[in-house]
Amino acid sequence: MKFAKFCQSLSNWAGSSKTFLLAIALIGIWACTGPYFHYNDTWQLIINTSTTIITFLMVFLIQNTQNRDNDILHLKIDELLRATHEAQNAALCLDKLGTKELRALREQYSTMGESAPMKMPTPVE
Repeated sequence: MKFAKFCQSLSNWAGSSKTFLLAIALIGIWACTGPYFHYNDTWQLIINTSTTIITFLMVFLIQNTQNRDNDILHLKIDELLRATHEAQNAALCLDKLGTKELRALREQYSTMGESAPMKMPTPVE
């Protein structure tokens, strides 16, 4: 639970405009130091290594938060399906189906949608 909270907090921070501006500033500072270091290999290695490490760690952070958000979304949809009397309870176990079964079910739902009468919403004035 602590790791999930940490990932969510870090993800919120990493996705903020302040963090983006900080990254731009750091790249600007690095670029401005180029003439001082004569654009040597060490100068280039600093930015390459830094961005590689940050990217590597962010992949795991993003995957963790995406998995968590996906699980939450599925639970909310499952609860809506469970609470709706006209919904098919079989839809609650879709994650256990294979790819072929999911495609067949998708085709079935597409056919149902195409045959249903189109209801246009009434404009609100």
